[in-house]
Amino acid sequence: MTQIRISIAPPLREIAGPAVDWVWRQALTTLGYRWREVAPGEPCDVAYVVDCDQRVPAAIAIVASYDRWRSPSRYRLHSFTAGEPFPLLRFENEPDRRTPLERRGSALWIHRDVLFDLFWFLTGQEERTWPQDPHGFYTLPAPWLESQALEQAPVSAIVEGLGALLRQGGVGQPLPRWPHGKRAALALTHDVDYPEVIRWLEPLRILLRQGLRGVAPAWDVLSGRRNHWAFADWMAFEERYGVRSAFYFVARQGSLIEYARGLPDPFYDVTSPRFRALFRTLIEGGWEVSMHASYLAYASRERFAAEKRRLEEAAGAPIFGNRHHYWHMNPADPEETLQLHAEVGLLYDTSLTHDRYLGWRRGSATPFFPLAQKSGREIDVVQLPVAWMDAQLMQRRDWAQARRETAVAALVDRTATYGGLFVANVHDYVFDERLFPGWRAALRAALDRILARGDFWTATPAAIARHWRERYEALLNASVGLKEGR
Repeated sequence: MTQIRISIAPPLREIAGPAVDWVWRQALTTLGYRWREVAPGEPCDVAYVVDCDQRVPAAIAIVASYDRWRSPSRYRLHSFTAGEPFPLLRFENEPDRRTPLERRGSALWIHRDVLFDLFWFLTGQEERTWPQDPHGFYTLPAPWLESQALEQAPVSAIVEGLGALLRQGGVGQPLPRWPHGKRAALALTHDVDYPEVIRWLEPLRILLRQGLRGVAPAWDVLSGRRNHWAFADWMAFEERYGVRSAFYFVARQGSLIEYARGLPDPFYDVTSPRFRALFRTLIEGGWEVSMHASYLAYASRERFAAEKRRLEEAAGAPIFGNRHHYWHMNPADPEETLQLHAEVGLLYDTSLTHDRYLGWRRGSATPFFPLAQKSGREIDVVQLPVAWMDAQLMQRRDWAQARRETAVAALVDRTATYGGLFVANVHDYVFDERLFPGWRAALRAALDRILARGDFWTATPAAIARHWRERYEALLNASVGLKEGR
C-alpha cells in the first residue's frame, strides 16, 4: 500500500489546522493512500504551500489560499463547469483562474487551492445564506442551478482529478475502494412514511395527483382492494436484481391532528404486532431495518436516543443507520445534528440532501466523515450521500417519464465515473404503479443500468458504511500525521 509524503505550510496550521488535516484525510482515504507528514522543506510527494514563489522539493505543489482559509464563509459560487484535471470553480468577486497548472522542472504546481474547494463544498459554507422554507428546505441560488453543480459531484470530481495527478507523478497504486474489484457501489433505501392508508383520505389525494384518471384507483383504495403495504412486493422486486435495501422506520407515532398542526410524523406504531412481525421477516431475509428520526428528534438528544431504543426493542436488533424524516435536521446548524448522531451511537447517517434538487448536496458521491466546525473535531459517523429521491423527479410535472429515467441513468454513470456510491431513496408507499404512475419505473431504469454495467457492488447501507469505516481506519492507522481534530 503506497504511502504519500506530504508537507503542510505552518501558516495554514496556525489558522485552520484541524480543518486542513480533516479535508486531507477525507481526500487521501477516498483515493486509498496512506501518508506520512514531513516537515516543510523536506523532500515529499505533495507540498501544500502559501508562497507560489518559493522552491519546494516536491513532485506536486499546491498553492493554498491563506485568505480563503481565514474566512471561508464569505465566499459565494459564481460559476462551476466541468474541466480537466479539475472542474473550473469561480467565486464571486474573484479573478477567473483558468490555467491552474504549471510545470517547473520536475515539479507540477497547482495554482488553485483545490483543498479549500473540497472543504468549502463538504462543509456547506454557502448554505447558511440560502432561503429556507418552514421545513428548512433550501432554495438554491441561480449559479448552482444553472451549472447543475450538485449533479456533477464537484467534490468527487476534484478528488479524482487530484488522484490522477498523483498517479501521473508515480506514487503507485492505491488501496481498492470497493470490494470484489468493483468500480462503484449501490445502496437502495426506502423511507417508511405511509404504509397504512387512511381509506377515507387517500382517495382524495389520488384524485389530486391524477385527476379523472385517478377515479378507478381511488375507488380501489376506498373499497380496500389496494393499499400501501408493499413490503413483500419490494422484497420480491429487489430479489430479482440481487439487491437488499434498507427500510427507515419512524419510532415516534404521530397523528392526523398533529399533521394538520404542522408536525408531520407518520401515524403507524412500530411496537404493534404487525410491525414486529415485519421486522423479523426483513431481518431474516437480509434486509436492513433502520431509523427514520422523527421531525423534531434533532431538538433533543434524549428524544433521539429514546426513539432509537424504541425501534431497537421492536425490531429485536441493533439499529445502525438513520435518515431524518423530511430531511429535518437543525435548520440553523446541521452540524449540531450530525454530532448528535455520534452521541446516540449510530454507525452512519444518510440525511444530507436537498428535498427538491437532484444530486449530491455536499458535492461528494463517496461517503465521508463530516467536520464539526465549531469544535474542529471530525464526527465519527459515516455520511452516505443521497444521489436521488423519487419525489425530486416526480414533482417535475413538465418532465416526460423518459427524461426522468435519463436523468437517473446519468447519475448512475457519474457515480461510476468517480468510483462513488449511488444511494437511491424511494418511498415505501409508491410501489403500486396504479397509485403512483412512473415512480417505481425510474428506480427500475436505474437498477437496469447498474445491472447492465456490472461494475457496482450492491449491499445494504450498513454493510457499505461498515466497509468504509474499516477501510478508513486501516488507512489512518497506517499513516503518520494529519491527525488534528481526530
